[in-house]
Amino acid sequence: MQNIHSPLQAQVVQWLVQTGEAVAAGDVLVVLEAMKMEHEIRADQAGQLGEVFFQAGEAVGEGDVLALLVAAVAAVPARGAAQATVPPPAAALPSPERADLHKLQARLAFTHDAQRPDAVAKRHALGLRTARENIADLCDEGSFIEYGALAVAAQSRRRSADDLMRNTPADGMVTGIGCVNGQRVVVMAYDFTVLAGTQGMRNHQKTDRMLGIALQHKLPVVLFAEGGGGRPGDVDVAIVAGLNLATFASFARLNGRVPVVGVVAGRCFAGNAALLGCSDVIIATRDSNIGMGGPAMVEGGGLGVFKPEQIGPSAVQHCNGVIDVLVDDEGQAVAAARQYLSFFQGQQPHWQAPAAHALRDVVPENRLRVYDTRAAMQGLADEGSWLQLRTGFGVGIHTALARIAGRPVGIMANNPQHLGGAIDADAADKAARFMQLCNAHGLPIVSLVDTPGFMVGPDTEATAQVRHVSRMFVAAAHLRVPLLSVVLRKGYGLGAMAMTGGGFHETLATVAWPTGEFGGMGLEGAVRLGYRKELEALPEGPEREALFDQLLAQQYDNGSAINMAATLEIDAVIDPADTREWLLAGLEAGLQSARLEGVDRPLAIDTW
Repeated sequence: MQNIHSPLQAQVVQWLVQTGEAVAAGDVLVVLEAMKMEHEIRADQAGQLGEVFFQAGEAVGEGDVLALLVAAVAAVPARGAAQATVPPPAAALPSPERADLHKLQARLAFTHDAQRPDAVAKRHALGLRTARENIADLCDEGSFIEYGALAVAAQSRRRSADDLMRNTPADGMVTGIGCVNGQRVVVMAYDFTVLAGTQGMRNHQKTDRMLGIALQHKLPVVLFAEGGGGRPGDVDVAIVAGLNLATFASFARLNGRVPVVGVVAGRCFAGNAALLGCSDVIIATRDSNIGMGGPAMVEGGGLGVFKPEQIGPSAVQHCNGVIDVLVDDEGQAVAAARQYLSFFQGQQPHWQAPAAHALRDVVPENRLRVYDTRAAMQGLADEGSWLQLRTGFGVGIHTALARIAGRPVGIMANNPQHLGGAIDADAADKAARFMQLCNAHGLPIVSLVDTPGFMVGPDTEATAQVRHVSRMFVAAAHLRVPLLSVVLRKGYGLGAMAMTGGGFHETLATVAWPTGEFGGMGLEGAVRLGYRKELEALPEGPEREALFDQLLAQQYDNGSAINMAATLEIDAVIDPADTREWLLAGLEAGLQSARLEGVDRPLAIDTW
């Protein structure tokens, strides 16, 4: 005999088993109600219901005995009788589909590309992917969890619920969290097939939600930006201009706190472009167009009538520095985004070093012969780890992310093939921002130096050279990551100092290859200025040229890498083949002793 107790103060609603009726373990005996909620009281063993002490409608207290349960008595087989074989339990049958689950699944179906074949076909006809296809390619398989999938455009006062469900899924923006290379990332993708990728009120709400999560949990953000700006058709929300939105400030607030990647294919104008411009890096396809105003806005401003393809084409935006990585299609764009994020996801255990001895042949023996410093950059980086940034802009300095023995680093190098390696305004802007990017996200910097100094001349000064080149000094002064420099050949003047953090002793290490040559300015200019009287004392011709060559040889010998190291102006002269080992030792030391002041304070990265 077992007492059935009430677990709480309640009222008896209904007895589902009558006195004397057999019950199985788990059967519901009685239903109680408390605080408008029904509680099922079940039998915890098989038996027969005995006397019942409370009837429907009566109140019971916690612990009251509701009824008695007479336990079932198992039959004992006679001695010697054959034991019955207990059949195995039957396989659990699938429970019938619940109505509420069916309703959810039917509703979610409208968020899938398969439910919008015409829109998908139109997208594919343009050679483009859908937002969901890009997200599936970006995120590790099965890792994407969508937020706000059931949202629709705020237009219920002018469109039916069925219309909105079918034609404005997710309010034109797919948002959620997925894994990229095994680590969590916030992903937001404007859906151009829904109202041309415009920014509706609910997709602004979704964006704000995701940006808040990214900031609080320090998650990187990938934004697929394609479409326009604000959507005037959202009539469900009482607004006039909507200029009190938090989205743009929230997106900008991520700057320097987490890596932010913008990816563009197709047309990206107005509000989409404003968010894109806040990204750390912009990856765009060759068929993309990016502009702060699309054709309608340009025409509305009385500035003429243009086709979308005429506004901010990729060829223009790549050369002017807006686009950091230019690719052929969305597949390459997504691959570049995955690679970019990997540099901020820690050290990789497996890597392949390039042939070290090849570095010995990078710099020509003829000191006047130009060469490609990217060969040195790639010769230091692990195989396959190279990602060059802003290749169309500021070509006087190359910048790239790479790995050395699995460690992510930033590498910048002067380009002797442009202005002989002299640093102009665009190159200085590019280098300064690159230092900020590496500094904000903790990447050590390797600087490869081959420059005659800053570019000079009346035309150059007209470009605000004074302000632009000084950005390199200011950016370097705020570095909290290690800076290591290698002088490949020319290390002259203020330009060489800017490439080494403001001076040769501002780095963790400054070394040179045997081809290194140094001076306060170009050696030829130093001879002409410093020995003008001696040279002018001789008539023009072979005698003056011989003296010039003699004085130049003296200057070159005096400014040789070996002499610089002997006077301790640089730290060492090394075999080019040993450069990786030098950098690895420096990186190890730098990571152990990196300056940590203000480590909790984000370091801003210029949008430019």
